Amino acid sequence: MATTADFRNGLCMYFNGDLYTIVEFQHVKPGKGPAFVRTKLKNLKTGRVIPNTFTAGVKIDVARVERRQYQYSYKDDLGYHFMNQETWEDVQIAEAMINSPQFLLEGQVVEIVFDADTETPLTCELPPFVELTITYTEPGEKGNTATNAMKDATVETGATVRVPLFVNAGERIKVDTRTGEYSERVK
Repeated sequence: MATTADFRNGLCMYFNGDLYTIVEFQHVKPGKGPAFVRTKLKNLKTGRVIPNTFTAGVKIDVARVERRQYQYSYKDDLGYHFMNQETWEDVQIAEAMINSPQFLLEGQVVEIVFDADTETPLTCELPPFVELTITYTEPGEKGNTATNAMKDATVETGATVRVPLFVNAGERIKVDTRTGEYSERVK
C-alpha cells in the first residue's frame, strides 16, 4: 500500500478493478478545504486516459511491474514479435500495446513492462527518440519562405514525418516517438 505522496509519472496501480499507470499528476492545496491530487490515469488494457482526483493521503494499491529490454524481431498477422536478448525468449505483443509502432525498426531495442505477478506484458515503450533514414521527400528550395515551412517525408519504416524544407532524401533524422515530430538532423 502507498499514499498519494508516493505518486510519480509511470507508477502502476490498481484502480476500480483495473491496472492503471499515472500519466501526469498535480498536488493541489487550495486556500480553503483539504489538499488533493489531480491525476490523469491510463488504463493499461484499453489505453484509455481518464482524469481522477484523489484526496491527499488516501491509500492506493501499487502494482508490481518489471521493465525488461527486448529487441524487435518482426511483425506478422499475430502481432509484433520481440526477443529477450539474454534468454532468447520470444514475446508477442498486439499493436495497441505499443506507444509508436510506426517507428519500429528490426533490431531496435525497446522496453516492455510486465505485470510481475502474472508475467503478462502490459505495454511496450520505444526510446524517446529514434534515428531514421528518409527514403522519399520532395526537394526543397532554399530561400522561398519567410517562416518555418515544413514538408512531408517518408522514413524507412514507412511512416510520414513533417520535416523542414532543407532536409532531403537519404539523410538521417531524429524523430520524437512520443509526438511523432521531427527533432533534428543526425550528422
